[in-house]
Amino acid sequence: MEIFIKASQFILSLSLLIVLHELGHFIPAKLFKTKVEKFYLFFDYKFSLFKKKVGETVYGIGWIPLGGYVKIAGMIDESMDTEQMKGEPQPWEFRSKPAWQRLIIMLGGVIVNFILGILIYICLMWAYGEKYLPNENVVDGLWVQDQLAESLALKTGDKVISVDGVKINKFNQIPIELINGERFVIERNGEKIEKEVPVNFISMLVDRDRDAGSFILPRYPFVISSISDKSANKNSGLQPKDIIITIGGTPIKYFDEGKDIFAKLKGTKTTIEVKRGEEKKTIEVQVNDEGKLGVGLAQLPLKDLERLGYYSLETKTYSFTEAIPAGLNKSWSTLTGYIKQLKKIFNPSTGAYKGLGGFISIGSIFPAEWSTQAFWNITAFLSIMLGFMNLLPIPALDGGHVVFTLWEMITGKKPGDKFLEYAQLLGFVILLALLIFANGNDVVRLISSWTK
Repeated sequence: MEIFIKASQFILSLSLLIVLHELGHFIPAKLFKTKVEKFYLFFDYKFSLFKKKVGETVYGIGWIPLGGYVKIAGMIDESMDTEQMKGEPQPWEFRSKPAWQRLIIMLGGVIVNFILGILIYICLMWAYGEKYLPNENVVDGLWVQDQLAESLALKTGDKVISVDGVKINKFNQIPIELINGERFVIERNGEKIEKEVPVNFISMLVDRDRDAGSFILPRYPFVISSISDKSANKNSGLQPKDIIITIGGTPIKYFDEGKDIFAKLKGTKTTIEVKRGEEKKTIEVQVNDEGKLGVGLAQLPLKDLERLGYYSLETKTYSFTEAIPAGLNKSWSTLTGYIKQLKKIFNPSTGAYKGLGGFISIGSIFPAEWSTQAFWNITAFLSIMLGFMNLLPIPALDGGHVVFTLWEMITGKKPGDKFLEYAQLLGFVILLALLIFANGNDVVRLISSWTK
């Protein structure tokens, strides 16, 4: 059921983005009296799931869910229909239109994607606002989870102040900023220290267990989620939801403090004090030879940590006029962050290419339960990502056509049909290779998870 819910959201989001992107080409083409022969959601190699001709245009749904297209007369595009190009140019054909009109037609799709992403973010800010943990409210520093955070030379209790000279205002920004960044500043025991993000940091992140969660978290209290049946403390009186607040008379606030104390008490008995609702209870426990109690740790949501008095969250609400700049800022940070990631992917030394994913990776970012806010937030991100990807100067993408049209406008020389045909083929080869590589990464990761 979880896979079905994720897949349904992915298909719905993808279909919406494809249709609106293609409308971005279709509408200006019609305005400039250019014949549009086909308008398709997904590709229709050999046959269609659905098609209907209305006027001069066939509208349909293909069976290959790798995108969509509009077939514009007099243009070498996804259809690779070169027979049409052998005849004399007709007034209704794309090739007969002025360069500025062709440029607008080709830019229409990415413009729609960017506008859609911005509008969604504006509406999200207006409808839901923002609730987050301010970085300055994490007064006792962060919790280093594993060796990945240690590779950044971080220690529990450090405070990340800035990345690449930009101050961190929201705690949840830290992981993605470190992934995209190169240098960062921490505060440790009142001293500010500048550090470098290892060049291969993303490679280490990709190689890490994908179920391990974030490599940096705010420090958590020692809240018991369960007691193992094999634990010597099964009948000690400990209960789920107990919060350990002292160990052997030593007060603790966070789990990492308790973990360090128990590590020194291996194989011994000690007394702990727990907070249970409004009560406090003292319990004798056995620490095993690994320095553990044999209990599970509950990682509480931020709202529960706020209720317990550990952190103060900030809630921002926006009027519609206030949501406009907030949505624009969110769109810009989404775009610039994605560009930074893309730059690292094209730098082999980072190993970021190993994290490139296809449809499985994209589908997995949708939640296992329907959430209107999450769905539109992810759709906005994908819309901006799709817009930027289509602007890349690869011949089979809109960006490739834009480059050739700009060249014509600057030099006054129009590329020949044969050149455009070969360029389109080259672009398809590049895109196909990227598609195979990205989805191949997904398959390898999937098989790896099954064999663990």
